[in-house]
This record gives sequence, C-alpha cells and structure tokens, in this order.
Amino acid sequence: MRFFQSFLLALKNILSSKVRSILTMLGIIIGVSGVMVIIGMGNGMENYMKDSFKSLGTDLLTVNILGTGTSKKVDVEDMYRLVTDNPAYLKDVSPSVRISGSVKIGSSTLDETTVGGVSEGYAAMKKYATDSGRFLQYADIRNRSNVCVVGSYITRMWFNGDAVGKNIKINGMTFTVVGTLKEESESEEGGTDDSVYIPYSTAARMSSTGMITSYSFQVVSEDNIALTKEIIGDALFAVYGTKDAYSIISMSEILDIMTTMLNVLVAVLAAIAAISLVVGGIGIMNIMLVSVSERTREIGIRKALGAKQRVIMQQFVIEAATLSALGGLVGIGFGYLLSALATFILQSALDPNLAVVPSLSSILIAFGISAAIGVLFGYLPAKKAARLNPIDALRYE
Repeated sequence: MRFFQSFLLALKNILSSKVRSILTMLGIIIGVSGVMVIIGMGNGMENYMKDSFKSLGTDLLTVNILGTGTSKKVDVEDMYRLVTDNPAYLKDVSPSVRISGSVKIGSSTLDETTVGGVSEGYAAMKKYATDSGRFLQYADIRNRSNVCVVGSYITRMWFNGDAVGKNIKINGMTFTVVGTLKEESESEEGGTDDSVYIPYSTAARMSSTGMITSYSFQVVSEDNIALTKEIIGDALFAVYGTKDAYSIISMSEILDIMTTMLNVLVAVLAAIAAISLVVGGIGIMNIMLVSVSERTREIGIRKALGAKQRVIMQQFVIEAATLSALGGLVGIGFGYLLSALATFILQSALDPNLAVVPSLSSILIAFGISAAIGVLFGYLPAKKAARLNPIDALRYE
C-alpha cells in the first residue's frame, strides 16, 4: 500500500509541473523511439534479405569449374553420379549455362532478358511453378531441342498472356515456347520473371566453348551445408588436385554472413541511439536534484513526523522511475508512429516488400532500460533527500 501511495504522490508531483516533466522525458522518448525504429529497420532488412535469398534458393550450392588448363575435367555425368552416390546429402543437380547475346520477339529486342540453359529438374529445385504448358523435359535435353520456358513478365508484356506455341529468337536461332512460369516477384524488366530457360545441352552447343562449367546442387538439409560442400569439394579435388580449380558457393552461408554483418551494424546504431537514454537519465537526475531543493521543507516536515530515511529515498526513487517509465511509454507510441512512417517511405521509394518491424523484445528492452535509468539516476537525488537533517530542512527558505 505504501508503494502505491508513493506512486500516486509521484504522479501528482509530475503532473504539477507538466512542461518541466515533458522536457525532462524528452531524452527518454527520443532514445526509446530511436532504438525501436533502428532495430525495426534491422528486422525488416533481415526479413527482406531472407525472402530475396529464398527466391535464389538457400538449399542450393553453386559450383563453378575454373579448370587447371590441362586435360583434367569433370562432365555432366560425373556430377549426376555424385548426387546418386550421396543421397543422404544431395537431392538433385542441374547444369547451368548462361547465354549472352540478343533475344528477339518479332522485330523487338529484349535487352535485359536473361537466358539460361538448365536441366529438367531446375524448376523443382528453384520451386518455380508452371502457369501454362510444361517445363523442360529429359527428352528436350537429350535431343538438344530448340524449346524454351519463359517468365511471367515476357508472357504478359510480349504475348498478352498467351505465349505457349509462340516463337522467340535467341542469337538468331528460333525457339518454341512450351511453357510459362508463374510470377515469382514483382514483374519488371530485368527481374526474375524476365527470363528464358532452354535445355542446357542446347545452350552448351550455342556457347563459344561448348563446355558446361557451372552446376547448381540441391542439398537434402540446410543443416548439413558445410559437410555437403566438403563432399563436393573432395570429389573435385580428387580430379584437379587443387582447390583453385573450382569454387563452391552456398547461398545459405552468404545469407548468414550478411545477417551477421547487418546485426552488428544495427547493434552499433542502436547503441548510438541509446546514448540519448543516458542523456535523458542525466536530465532526470538534474530535475530530481532541483525537486529535492524545492521540497526541502516538505522533507523536513515528513522526517520530523517520523518518516525514516528509506521511506524518503523510496519516494524520490519511485518518482524518478515513474518519470522515466512514462517517457518510455510515450517513446514506444512515438516509435510505432515513426516505424509506420518509415515503412510508408521505404515501400513508396524503394521496394513494397521493405518494412520497419519493431520486435517485442526490442520494445521490452528499451522500456526496461528507460525504467532502470530512472532508478539509477534517481538514486543520488533520493539519497541526498534522505540524508537531510530535519532541523536544517525545516529552517530552509
């Protein structure tokens, strides 16, 4: 009950000087809202990166064969055999051949469209869904057929939603569209959906070297990425005898590295924003010292009536903590408003998938720190008040 009475008295004293209390809480408000927005931006960026890498395939390993300039080499059969020999770690593989050159539909040239040679299992590996027609088949690979599958952007922009059976020219060769893919992201020129997929065997024939030097492996479990990389690396090292002849890239590991770097950056920025909490705490200590001076006679009267030192100290600590906690609550509300505004700006100016997402943990931490700062910086003024001599306090003018 005594605590509740002290809390009510603290509220009364705070409300009696509204302007001074608001100015005192300003540092806490800015600090809490700043920490919320910065951590929220970090959470939003992390979610955005995860979604972006998910479209690339976090369960995929990209292997690039650089070679050693000798007759030593691996071919497609060797890579498929590697998958067959390690079913506990590898699920599938797709050779990948990037074609550079011109893509034409009628008399129009598609400058930003990407063309890739892939296997019949590539769509399943990348989790692409077919919208109409079919994806590439083994017969297309074996026969080096001039067929292709196009993304939703090409279907919508160049074929009015009906691309199956139509023709596309790639480097002067005519390809028949046998299937279209569903939209994977916001359809735009040069995006994921502005793509053409042809059989890798046909793409290899069209390339200058005729060789396949890139492969995408799908792993059984992302938890075994490191071990799976080691298995592939050992197989390639056995052929080439040097690690310089190949590279193995894991999207999952790249995502982990980028997430770690982002978390470090967010932590540094949040720490800088939290400095204002310390400044707010100094402001609270200052105002509480002023309050002690203003209420010296009140303290003297209470001590003369028998109030103990701990009761006086408790009163001023509770008042400082209440002032700081109220600033924290206002800061949380202000932080949500800033987060909503920042989300609107980011989605309007950059990407609709970007958002500022304040986490519950960041809110609780910021509020807890603000309340703790009130107690910490309120202790010195409270101690000063508790040690006042009642006779000197009663004589104070």
